[in-house]
Formats: sequence, structure tokens, C-alpha cells
Amino acid sequence: MSADIVVTRLPADFERWDELLTLIMRAFAYMDGVIDPPSSAHRLSVDGLREKAGTETGFLAMQDDQIVGCIFAAEHAQHFYVGKLAVEPGLQGRKIGRELMQATEALACAAGKPVLELQARVELTGNQAAFSRLGFVETERTAHAGYNRPTSVTMRKALS
Repeated sequence: MSADIVVTRLPADFERWDELLTLIMRAFAYMDGVIDPPSSAHRLSVDGLREKAGTETGFLAMQDDQIVGCIFAAEHAQHFYVGKLAVEPGLQGRKIGRELMQATEALACAAGKPVLELQARVELTGNQAAFSRLGFVETERTAHAGYNRPTSVTMRKALS
């Protein structure tokens, strides 16, 4: 990762929701027309992101004053569920996602949660491979409501 990228916890007084939503939409745009059903990112709004940050822990990747990545983690009884990992498309491949995931792992370890869990779409085999390289393993396949075929791959990572 570039030395000028800093990962930080989403501050309580964060107000740049429009920018964060725009980043997520840019990072998830490649999925349009590839995954079925469409990404839940299309249902996000500024208010929805603000609510998400109220119930989940968010991290930002910053380059100077620009938001270039984010991740959210929801605490469950035995694990943290990781979602909305997004990296600015032009900066992908520079280990920003890995740094965001490491921040989430540190959060889970500090909270005494031994596992991270996420879901990747069945069609996005590249994402599944990337998560595998980070230590995640497939645990099940599930279907969205109304689908009679698997649409998501659940992946888990045991933390030590």
C-alpha cells in the first residue's frame, strides 16, 4: 500500500456521507449486469449510510483528504460480519482493501470475536479468490429471497 494512505476509524462527527456513498457506488459499479439480484449498494442512501455507521463500525482509507476506501463491520454474538468493502477503482490492487480488512480483524480480536464472516456473490469468483488469499474459506452457499439457486457464498476467517 502507498505510504500516503491512512486507515482510520470512521469518526463520530463524520459528515462526508455523499462522498462515501459515491465511492461505494463507483467501487461496486462493475457488478452491474454481472450479478443477479443486483447489489444492495443500489439501495444505499446518505441516510442509510449514516444509520449503518450508528450500528456498525466503519473504517476509512484516506489519501490526503480524499476518501479512497471503506469497510463496515457488524458485531454478532460470535463474530463480526464484514460488508461494503470498497476501494476507489483506480487504486485497486494497492493493498488498500487488505489494510481495511486488517483494521476490521484488529477490531474483532479486541472485542474477543474469533471469526470474521462475509458474503461474496456466486458470480464474483475474483472476489472469492481475493478473500481466500486473505484467509477466508467458503462455509456455505445461500440464495436470496425468490431465487432457487445459490446467489451468495458465505466465507469465514478464523482469527488467532
